[in-house]
Amino acid sequence: MKVAAIQMVSSTRLADNLDRAGELIAEAARGGAELAVLPEYFCLLGQRDTDKLAIQEPFGCGPIQRFLSGMARDHGVWLVGGTLPLTVEGSEVPPQADRVFNSALVFAPDGRCAARYDKMHLFRFDNGAERYDEARVLQAGALPQLFELPSVDGHVWRVGLSVCYDLRFPELYRHYTAQGADLLLVPSAFTHGTGQAHWELLLRARAVENLACVAAAAQGGLHENGRRTWGHTMVVDPWGAILARREADGEGVVLADLDARQLARCRAQLPALEHRRL
Repeated sequence: MKVAAIQMVSSTRLADNLDRAGELIAEAARGGAELAVLPEYFCLLGQRDTDKLAIQEPFGCGPIQRFLSGMARDHGVWLVGGTLPLTVEGSEVPPQADRVFNSALVFAPDGRCAARYDKMHLFRFDNGAERYDEARVLQAGALPQLFELPSVDGHVWRVGLSVCYDLRFPELYRHYTAQGADLLLVPSAFTHGTGQAHWELLLRARAVENLACVAAAAQGGLHENGRRTWGHTMVVDPWGAILARREADGEGVVLADLDARQLARCRAQLPALEHRRL
């Protein structure tokens, strides 16, 4: 299966971001991708954390969701909409004032929404110069989410969803693997500093320890709001080899072929998943 991980440098303007995302999705489809993954916050990186509250949508309707549905249908691809802010309503999670979910939505080639994952782990970081606390505006999700993707290669890929800071919590990916996942998605907006230190290390570790493919679409570059994201969008195979990677800042499409037969060979040759004791 060919997968496209899309790198963006999203701006403070929703319409511009949707236009650019549409162009990159079209490029991915022309490249033969069956699955295209947008980065976290593909639709907006605002001047303030609270800017995302102004573009929040109820699940099931709104211009961002219509855009994603239409792109998936028009290009005949499975599309993971990085993340977008969804209104907290009708959830098992107790709502809080002025909070939204940071949600990854999956759209099938017929345009239907096939899965929703609300980011579970909320980033907080303070090194004295940079300070982030997603919990000021975001409400944490409660449940992991898998979906099935029947590929033209005949393999039904079981895909586990995660977002950015989730990458630091291996138990989430072990849960997915225990549920049969063989592909793990990580749309992200890693800071430049934490990305430089840990991005590749963590992505390859998640692939190796779960004998699974990993596709990580990232924000990558200097944004209008002054934030600098690490980028280095990449796709990793179950042996930890980087199949494709964007080395530079800026927008682009990273294409890679995932081989279900290689995945099965890796798991047969090194049955570590069967050897778990805890």
